[in-house]
Amino acid sequence: MYSRWRPRLYSSSSLSDSPQASLDVMDHNNIDIPCALHLFQSCCHEAERAANVAVALEQLREALPESFHGHLIALAGGIWDSSRRLRDLANNSQSHTERVPLVLDYLNIILPCLCRTLNDIMGYYEDISLTREMRWRKMYNKMTQEAGGVPLPQRFVLYNNFLVMLGYLLNRSPCFDPNILETLRGHLVELREKRGILPLPKQVGSVSLADVVTSWPTLTDPNAHWAEQIFSLPLASRTELKHIRPSKACGPFFRRDQLAIPPEPKVLFRRPFDSDRTSVVAYLNPIDQAPYLLIRSLQGEVAWFSSHGVHELCIGREGSALQLKRWSRSEQCSKLWAAFYFITWEEMVLFYCTFVALKARNRLTVQINPTEFQLQREKRLFQAQIVDDGYKHSLVVYEDQQTHGVRLHAAVWDGELKQCPVWTTFVTAQAQSSTWISRRSKHRVWLRNIQLYVFCKNYRQEVQRQNKSNAFEIYFVTEQGASKFLEVFTAMEVAGGSSDTPETTTVPLGK
Repeated sequence: MYSRWRPRLYSSSSLSDSPQASLDVMDHNNIDIPCALHLFQSCCHEAERAANVAVALEQLREALPESFHGHLIALAGGIWDSSRRLRDLANNSQSHTERVPLVLDYLNIILPCLCRTLNDIMGYYEDISLTREMRWRKMYNKMTQEAGGVPLPQRFVLYNNFLVMLGYLLNRSPCFDPNILETLRGHLVELREKRGILPLPKQVGSVSLADVVTSWPTLTDPNAHWAEQIFSLPLASRTELKHIRPSKACGPFFRRDQLAIPPEPKVLFRRPFDSDRTSVVAYLNPIDQAPYLLIRSLQGEVAWFSSHGVHELCIGREGSALQLKRWSRSEQCSKLWAAFYFITWEEMVLFYCTFVALKARNRLTVQINPTEFQLQREKRLFQAQIVDDGYKHSLVVYEDQQTHGVRLHAAVWDGELKQCPVWTTFVTAQAQSSTWISRRSKHRVWLRNIQLYVFCKNYRQEVQRQNKSNAFEIYFVTEQGASKFLEVFTAMEVAGGSSDTPETTTVPLGK
């Protein structure tokens, strides 16, 4: 049985130890949260182990006939990539220390599995009772068989794709995709089970996403645009949408060099669809400081592009898709520009709120249709005025009629930006707990373990968390508002959820 992976620094001599002996990377007595230094040491150690294994395989290839070279080259190349990506993670952890907690549980998933694979390869390589050809044949066939038929080189494709996504997460890259990360995590958990590496038990001091989201303000970069932060975390919950179709972009399309995009625009986020056949990038134009969207669509093997300012587009929901429409000057009517189908309800909501906030706060926007402030197919369960970071906001509880997911939504109460989104948070499994919500006074309610997604620059959620529990405090203008708010969630708790329990999965990072 394997307990929680403990980062530590090893000497190079341990690389030649037996597979079981070198797996003392698992320490039953360790329950401490690894720090950035431990992460650096552990990634460097596994990178060194991988480099040594790759060298051994290259030496094996030189001793075998050319007919064996193809698979050996692919395997050694994948291991070299793992070594390089692990060193990149270690190096980047030094400059992104505040985001290290985000990747630790994911490393607890991959490193024991990667370590076991590398040690097994060396075990076969050093079996002097067999000829070199038989060592390779046995290594390849046995390790392919134990992984459920996944070829050994393909296993390192999985490892490297996962490490790439962890690098994006650590660096707050616009290329980070929570859907891809979750899919890869699932494949790694399956591989661990096939290899006999049991799920990691929940231990005192372990880092979970629930722990991380409560310290979300400390993970944000004060110099970054707020829109860069929205998609830079894994989703704490995933409520799958149904009736998903291929996303589509309607153009008009141009070559990349035909578009008047200034050099060095500031990328806010990038979202891929349909295995990246279609993608959209949001960026700030350095000339007018206005947000624009750039769509790339693969038609065959050729990439075509289309771009519009956010102020030139309108957004609406159609089933599991968000539709963006543009105005056609030649036809003097509104035309579909793109339809993006989302895998999860949470990501759809985040994209929608981000778009509306970017458009509302854009000085080039002439006007916004009031219908754009309301995401279609949502039912309003509650609304009241709150005082939030010193501002008057409208707090709404929405229930999605398609998935029955529930979220809180704060918007500007009045003035020029009335109804503009300020923040949203998703109510998932925590609503089943009697401790997640509590009334502290006639006007104050505390919420625990919630992750806010903030859609403006000046809002400071830490002001609402000035208590020992780090709970998020909501101050209602009226006593009745606080009472009605509690009644909504008391009714859910009694019913065991909303009117129909959403198919929501809280992401279990520690397994």
